[in-house]
Amino acid sequence: MSYRPSSAHTELGPGFFDAVAAAAFPETILRHRNQRWAERVGLGNLTPQQWIAHFGRFEPLAGNIPEPLALRYHGHQFRSYNPDIGDGRGFLFAQVLDDQDRLLDLATKGSGKTPYSRFGDGRLTLKGGVREVLATEMLEALGVYTSKSFSLIETGEALTRGDEPSPTRSSVLVRLSHSHIRFGTFQRLLAENDATRIARLVTHAIHYYHPQAARDGDVAKEAPALLEAVAKASGAMVAEWMLAGFVHGVLNTDNTVITGESFDYGPWRFLPRYEPGFTAAYFDEYGLYAYGRQPGAIAWNLERFAECLTLVAPIADLEDALKAYGPAFNVNLRRMVCLRLGVKPVDEAADDELLAAFFQFQHKSQAGFERTIFDWHGGAARRAFALAGPQKDLYAGEPFDRLLAALEAHGPRDWTPEASRYFESDGPATLLIEEVEGLWGPIAERDDWGLFHAKLAHIEQARLAFGITASR
Repeated sequence: MSYRPSSAHTELGPGFFDAVAAAAFPETILRHRNQRWAERVGLGNLTPQQWIAHFGRFEPLAGNIPEPLALRYHGHQFRSYNPDIGDGRGFLFAQVLDDQDRLLDLATKGSGKTPYSRFGDGRLTLKGGVREVLATEMLEALGVYTSKSFSLIETGEALTRGDEPSPTRSSVLVRLSHSHIRFGTFQRLLAENDATRIARLVTHAIHYYHPQAARDGDVAKEAPALLEAVAKASGAMVAEWMLAGFVHGVLNTDNTVITGESFDYGPWRFLPRYEPGFTAAYFDEYGLYAYGRQPGAIAWNLERFAECLTLVAPIADLEDALKAYGPAFNVNLRRMVCLRLGVKPVDEAADDELLAAFFQFQHKSQAGFERTIFDWHGGAARRAFALAGPQKDLYAGEPFDRLLAALEAHGPRDWTPEASRYFESDGPATLLIEEVEGLWGPIAERDDWGLFHAKLAHIEQARLAFGITASR
């Protein structure tokens, strides 16, 4: 794959971004390089020195955006509108085309102050960077359409933070994402009553991200079509979260993008066991973004996105477009439960029964979320394996009988050699909070990255075993 640069975002022109400069760091120690995705965007042949030059010192990539761009946006944060945000510790560094001809962004986190930093230092803790690498690798393995942690470089500064022991080590992250156009990007233009730029952004979004929404340049028709496409993609994203047992933690409108891509990982968590009220953020006092409330949270965000489009399209058409979200969510719940359990879909009724039986069993038994999927991946044919495992005593009684019957109605998918090795091993790759803390300890105490690399290796085994390709 050859490197194919782009500067498409600059086509939007003034009013969407501000040129900024990257911070100069005392050190640049490479801690993570995503070689698989580097090859997919034509950057796999960079030497270590070139990698650090581009992703630690932010020397421009050839033929790309000449200077970093801090993107402008507003957003609802825990449903309170905030006009004083934007890229406060990151910027859009470059754009590239991947091996599927998709336009992708290379953007930063922790690269220094911008006009939107307010009172922040523009930096990222090393622990925060490590956590984002882990989250994105795990979500990709479990079939979630997510941003990719492209590079993590330790930067040699001592940071003070109120929510972890300080001083703590610093880093700069580069993420590879399908888009950084947020719902909040549109909200900023709505707040400024800027119909001209909303129309321009609609046209841009359709051209580069949702070409199926094109309607011969008629923005009054294209805006509802774009909203429908975004609603469908968002429904798929939330369904993927639910079957991954994932809690994002901060589903603000500035953390929600038009491609239906999961990104921006702060206080995320994976479920130990099924619990609708499980929250990821200690400051989410009322459980607004709890696991079971994520579908509603994204629906609310989509309504805010739709409000922005009322400047260029009829309200009735936008209301109709929003109706695409619920069916897309349900379709993708059925898709994901079959993929995660390694069985072939049958029909809507049978797949719905499998979905309901799975969640009822998880609720009633309080079994390990990922362990149950691991034990029964491949369907009823896994009975002997599951009944020899650590959860064998839970696989009995009415809730389990219902799940077993639903599995028996679905034939197993063919297993690859990678699936055989993984699903016949001792246990699944998991990423519970105590595991993250456990692997961070040796890094913080003695710069021992062994557990971190071992965890990434196990997650990679899971990715190859599940073999799930994200739907967007």
